[in-house]
Amino acid sequence: MNPVDPKIIEFINEHHVLSLATTAQNQPYIANCFYVFEASINTFYFTSDPKTRHSSEAIANAQAAASIVLETKTVGKIQGLQITGTVNMLHESQSMHAKFLYLKAFPYAILHLETMWSLKVEFYKLTDNRLGFGKKILWSQSNP
Repeated sequence: MNPVDPKIIEFINEHHVLSLATTAQNQPYIANCFYVFEASINTFYFTSDPKTRHSSEAIANAQAAASIVLETKTVGKIQGLQITGTVNMLHESQSMHAKFLYLKAFPYAILHLETMWSLKVEFYKLTDNRLGFGKKILWSQSNP
């Protein structure tokens, strides 16, 4: 597998909420999700009720986009990650590991842990103005 730039992994590990974009019938929708990230397989895990709009849309169309941003008004500190990939609902046999990682990061989730989902990444674009104005780092699973 093409290695992901360490700056991308570092950015992911500094945050814990991603905005997940799904679509149905040409109507986009976005939802914010707490996540854990497993770098060794380039996958995000999050929890959500399958009856939510973003979950039902992901079931119908697994292709999704996501973003993670650092909120700042200082231009020189702007950072943001754009992601595309496939979202899949994890069935019980698949979700044990994801649940373990998720509860380790968010122990209070035990009170209402929903179905676990994965976002397998196909593409990243990190914008990091700390490296220079508009500096972008790209990664794609299809580019060696």
